[in-house]
Amino acid sequence: MMSAEPVRVLVTGAAGQIAYSLLFGIAKGDVFGKDQPITLILLDITPMLPVLDGVVMELQDCALPLLREVIPTDKEEVAFKDLDAAILVGSMPRREGMERKDLLKANVAIFKSQGAALEKYAKKTVKVLVVGNPANTNCLIAAKSAPSIPKENFSCLTRLDHNRARSQVAMRCGVPATQVKNVIIWGNHSSTQYPDVHHCKVNMAGSDLACFDAVKDDDWLKGAFISTVQQRGAAVIAARKLSSAMSAAKAICDHMRDIWSGTPEGEFVSMGVYSSSNSYGVAEDLIYSFPVHIKDKQWKIVDGLAINDFSRGKMDATAAELVEERDTAFTFLNA
Repeated sequence: MMSAEPVRVLVTGAAGQIAYSLLFGIAKGDVFGKDQPITLILLDITPMLPVLDGVVMELQDCALPLLREVIPTDKEEVAFKDLDAAILVGSMPRREGMERKDLLKANVAIFKSQGAALEKYAKKTVKVLVVGNPANTNCLIAAKSAPSIPKENFSCLTRLDHNRARSQVAMRCGVPATQVKNVIIWGNHSSTQYPDVHHCKVNMAGSDLACFDAVKDDDWLKGAFISTVQQRGAAVIAARKLSSAMSAAKAICDHMRDIWSGTPEGEFVSMGVYSSSNSYGVAEDLIYSFPVHIKDKQWKIVDGLAINDFSRGKMDATAAELVEERDTAFTFLNA
């Protein structure tokens, strides 16, 4: 049975390559449910509007039963109106010779503006997922710029890193990725992130084993595994000459689907969320990736997991990077 009201879903950077892989998944029902009609709003910059028209034609040509309407636009007041979900993919990419602080400055302007548009036009219940890098700090800027929308409604994408970690363990153990659960990505969506498998379980021959017992190679798990996940984005760029798109789109679908329909009992996923009072000593007022479980569209940090000294050092290092990024970004935000 069709629920009458379509959900209004915005994708920014909609003429770009991540969106090209993402829009089909959303429009065919992989994210918001198999009988949930959808209105897709596609935002991009003015020079990209002709490309966006081509994307709209393709979505029409898919003849998808759930897709009620597609609205291409370059105007924030059109894009952000009455939204149920916003997936903010568009950001200023890092160009050659660009300092990180130049990148931050350009993105602060974008996400300040989009946060203000969310504040002014979107529903207060809107769920906002920030994908554009630096994702954690961009997410924080957007949340700060939309003071009447709960901070809990904002998250950034570390699900791609989570999926990468899960897959690396699965390949190592010769099992499907679905048999690996509860990997954790701590911290920043950057090369300082910490992929942690101390609480991960691998289902081998019908029984759940601790990851270290299943893999039986501690040196790999504490060395090459971590650096492979941290550097995977760069490795894809080196090979493909383009950044991750298909896998990023799949991770976005996973992340939003879990917000909408919850996580399975006893399982947690990684999301960059607002850090206030947690048992891990992460500084307040950051968007930091934690293990979460989700119910009724609300996430909760999985608290009280044992943290050894190895993990603690890595969790603190990525937090320090986020504090520095935030403080730099705030100088531009308040300028």
